[in-house]
Amino acid sequence: MATGPDLFSLAGRAAFVTGAGQGLGAAIGRGLAKAGAKVTLVDVDGAKAETVAVGLRDAGHEAIAMPLDVRDEAAFKLCFDAAVERVGGIDVMVNNAARTPSTSLWDITAEEWDDVLAINLRGSFFGCRIAGRHMRERGAGRIVNLASIAGQQASAATGAHYAASKAGLVALTRAFAQELAPHGVTVNALAPAAVRSPVLDAMEADQRRRLAAGIPVGRFGEPEEVAAAVLYLASPAAAFVTGATLDLNGGRLMR
Repeated sequence: MATGPDLFSLAGRAAFVTGAGQGLGAAIGRGLAKAGAKVTLVDVDGAKAETVAVGLRDAGHEAIAMPLDVRDEAAFKLCFDAAVERVGGIDVMVNNAARTPSTSLWDITAEEWDDVLAINLRGSFFGCRIAGRHMRERGAGRIVNLASIAGQQASAATGAHYAASKAGLVALTRAFAQELAPHGVTVNALAPAAVRSPVLDAMEADQRRRLAAGIPVGRFGEPEEVAAAVLYLASPAAAFVTGATLDLNGGRLMR
């Protein structure tokens, strides 16, 4: 096992990050690249993912970008296979792509419910299964799923469909962790809360103040703090951690 600074190094490894065109996904991609990983950044908006990749390449990191709608399993498989061909194999899979509406429980349409579950839960299922088969054959790998505090307690900031998708993702994480542990593959989830993002920035100022007031540490989280937690779970340091959900909520939910 690696020790010292090498414990958190991803040199020689390759990562695949969904929803990487902005917000948490972009921060995660940057964090993994800075740790030495060759990163593949995918997003339904391929131009945004390419902008992030260009910035990383300009800084001397290895990064490629591709468009991907995670709701399409066949497209997901083609995109993942293309990344494998370009970088020689994927060691780290981060399922981050999500839709985060705050529609009232009474106003959610069937179409919106289905779309949120399709992106947030079904898309992550595809990611876990596609990457899991690849990593199982290789005998090693790390899968990290972006869940949320909304899947653990009621939240006025997100819709019931978002909360249901994130609660389901925690269960899905445990299922894949159980299946893949004997093959050298770990599967874990992160559950952030109130992290600075385009969704948070779009909220009314009063709503942001109310949210911040309910966080014991007295501030919102930063995308780079989530990226650091992903790096931990993706690194050699977390080799004995699987099936876990790591909370990043500033003390909002203590257990």
